[in-house]
Amino acid sequence: MIRSLGFSFILLIALFPYKLMAQQYSHTGIVVDESSNAVSGVQVIDTENGTTVVTGTDGSFSIHASKEQLHLAFYKEGYALLEEDVIAGKQATIMLQKITELNEVVIERNKERLFALTHLKDIEGTSIYAGKKTEVIEVDRLTVNKATNNTRQIYAQIVGLTFGENSDGGLQLNIGGRGLNPNRTSNFNTRQNGYDISADVLGYPESYYTPPSEGVERIQVVRGAASLQYGTQFGGLVNFIMHKPSPKPMEVLVRNTGGSYGLYTNFTSLSVTEGKFSFYTLFNYKQGDGFRPNSQFNSRNFFINLNYDFTPKTSLHFDYTLFDYLAKQPGGLTDQMFNKDMFQSYRTRNWFDVNWNLYSLRFEHAFTDDARLNVQLFGLNASRSALGYLSNRVSNADTPGSVRDLIKGDFVNWGTEVKFLQQYSLKNQKSAFMVGMKYYQARNTAKQGPGSSCSGPDFNYANAEFPYYTNQSSYVYPNLNLAFFAENIFRLSDKFTITPGIRFENIKTRADGYWRRINTDQAGNIILDQRENENVVKNRNFILAGIGFSYKPSVKAEWYANISQNYRSVTFNDIRTASPGLAIDPSITDEKGFTFDFGLRGKTDDRFSYDTNIYALYYNDKIGEYMAPNPNGSGAVVRYRSNVGTAITYGWEVMADWNISNTFFKENESFLWTAFINNAITGSQYLKTDVPNTKGNSVEFVPLINLKAGTTVGLGNFKASLQLTYLSEQYTDSGNTKTDPNDNTFGIFGQVPSYYVADVSASYTWKNFKLEAGVNNFTNNYYFTRRATGYPGPGILPSDPRTIYTTLQIKI
Repeated sequence: MIRSLGFSFILLIALFPYKLMAQQYSHTGIVVDESSNAVSGVQVIDTENGTTVVTGTDGSFSIHASKEQLHLAFYKEGYALLEEDVIAGKQATIMLQKITELNEVVIERNKERLFALTHLKDIEGTSIYAGKKTEVIEVDRLTVNKATNNTRQIYAQIVGLTFGENSDGGLQLNIGGRGLNPNRTSNFNTRQNGYDISADVLGYPESYYTPPSEGVERIQVVRGAASLQYGTQFGGLVNFIMHKPSPKPMEVLVRNTGGSYGLYTNFTSLSVTEGKFSFYTLFNYKQGDGFRPNSQFNSRNFFINLNYDFTPKTSLHFDYTLFDYLAKQPGGLTDQMFNKDMFQSYRTRNWFDVNWNLYSLRFEHAFTDDARLNVQLFGLNASRSALGYLSNRVSNADTPGSVRDLIKGDFVNWGTEVKFLQQYSLKNQKSAFMVGMKYYQARNTAKQGPGSSCSGPDFNYANAEFPYYTNQSSYVYPNLNLAFFAENIFRLSDKFTITPGIRFENIKTRADGYWRRINTDQAGNIILDQRENENVVKNRNFILAGIGFSYKPSVKAEWYANISQNYRSVTFNDIRTASPGLAIDPSITDEKGFTFDFGLRGKTDDRFSYDTNIYALYYNDKIGEYMAPNPNGSGAVVRYRSNVGTAITYGWEVMADWNISNTFFKENESFLWTAFINNAITGSQYLKTDVPNTKGNSVEFVPLINLKAGTTVGLGNFKASLQLTYLSEQYTDSGNTKTDPNDNTFGIFGQVPSYYVADVSASYTWKNFKLEAGVNNFTNNYYFTRRATGYPGPGILPSDPRTIYTTLQIKI
């Protein structure tokens, strides 16, 4: 029944545009330089909807739209950006002026103007962003440590985010915020070029793969009602848009970085454009020793993007990603260990291995400029293995020759997402609706048992070595998800829009396997070892609804508001994963709730921009952790994960960016000076709960103050940036357990203390060469952002002390 509805839905999408086609006008012209020579490779951008074409070898362009007159922007590196009105039926001649004094600051100013014209509009492609909390990071414009994906620098101007910072060269992304656990960004829908990249969107939404920042063009962060288009997550969307092929016939970029503690990275990319065909590919290698013993890592990342434009309106795109890394993990620390010496390690045999293979095939077609179709097929074939000694008592020594704990997961899934967007006229105003569907299927496995007794990265179980050992759990997770979603922008006037949306979800999850019930006495001796077989099937059907409002009193200001329902499915780890520091409630169930945003964003010409808002996240059956006796009867104390109760987080967020050079030094095109401040003040509370001593407590992972501030200065080919990050203390469990500085046993209980970090980065460009250097945490503060209850701990995971890096870039 549901599948037949899906096929009918696709047929409706395919046929609908023919009923709503509006009259199309052709806008043509030629772009020349001051000597009347044709200029090829110029980006021609419709400033209203972001449609972009590129001029051919003869400098000609053609862009179709339902309006007779378009306001177009023309941009090519080395030329001043130009905006012109073009009328249909009249061949336009556009003259670009070459920039005589071309340097990094002049290029930056041009890109700044281009960004203002092209960043997330009300409609982009087949997506609707009107009335939503949307933010965009232009990665190429940042003067930061991209070689290690330094999150606190890259995401510094995105409000309210919190980060988990581990010393692993930026191999994994840990983003949270608004009371959401940052561990592996599991509360966001994480995508690359619009397709999912996490292990399992429903059952295990953790991101073991992070695109290298040096290969990312921009990062979209969409919160609030984003759930209706991209899924059910409370966090919203993080979408990495990879670099596209350059308009040049060929372009090569090579970056080599060296840094503290044996860090070396190489990033090499190649872009080729020939007629209708183009491709972009990259290879990224990383290795390092880490600042603690037993912290070495190495990784390889390969990405290729192939594109073929059948016509200006129809194109096909293929992506393949390979990510493979091996890391040794030094384990966690107790509070006493951390305060005494955070550089120490008590684990010498802990390893982590990841292999990720992502595939995507995307078809895009514009029936008209107002009717667009996007069909995307995507798949994942991946594995991850965690191996090590995970005693609940961190201070216990790892005995050489003893078996280690091994957790292995294999992820095989695929899906398709179809989206169609149609713009139409309603009372002389252009409105739009978007409909779509997503089919997602997964068959993933998880197995936990005794690992080998050696010291190296041997990811084989110890059954052959020690036949009397048995696995703790073994599961197959067949998941199926079918979703239909729709949104409509009702443009009631030039200033006011209402965007309602709805999403229907059918989710079927299974857990087929077994786990072992192992109870111990207070001395740790096994008194019960019993196998429990399970075949759990959960089938859910539900509807999520949301609505957004946008009011633009002028072209420089917008009031926005949205409210949307959210949902989070119980994950694999919430069902069965044995961890010595963590126990799970067997009756744990899904989370439900909603998000709300109300804010004002805008700019005063080219000098000052801002975005300020208040928000609330409301959770029913929020999953949390609190201190409790181990239910296996050992008498040990563990973190207990369960549906704690009803909770709310709320706050005020503000982001302000001041272009000082445009304010006081506008005549000097070669001078740049900007400053920003980004602050979130957040409160939280458990409103209702059956857990003793929890009602009225703060929600975990919520710092009251989350402040980032920074400035960038540029002169000619030199740029430098300075950034400060400050977070007040935050709890790590719903019981609001206080830190015990004398704890030398566990390290998993207590707060994350307040901390601040300061970073400085600089770059200098000369012809085809660029030299970058910086110091991260130059005040050398000792701090941490996470208390791990299991792997890669348990215990405190210290963040990097002072580190330096230097990058040499060659671009041909």
